[in-house]
Amino acid sequence: MKKNMGTIDKVIRILVAVVFVVLFLTKTVTGTLGIILLVLAAVFVLTSLVSFCPLYWPFGISTAKKQQ
Repeated sequence: MKKNMGTIDKVIRILVAVVFVVLFLTKTVTGTLGIILLVLAAVFVLTSLVSFCPLYWPFGISTAKKQQ
């Protein structure tokens, strides 16, 4: 798995995941939408930890720095 996520991309995903979890825990978002947001938060955290986004791969997108 070749890394295709840069630092800024990872930080944004982590922040969005935190917002999703806070919205769920404060019961601002509940029910099915709340569960969907929690799953998305988990996916964002996981992809940030491994620095690989499967949706970027088919399109050849990479936010990672180019290696010299």
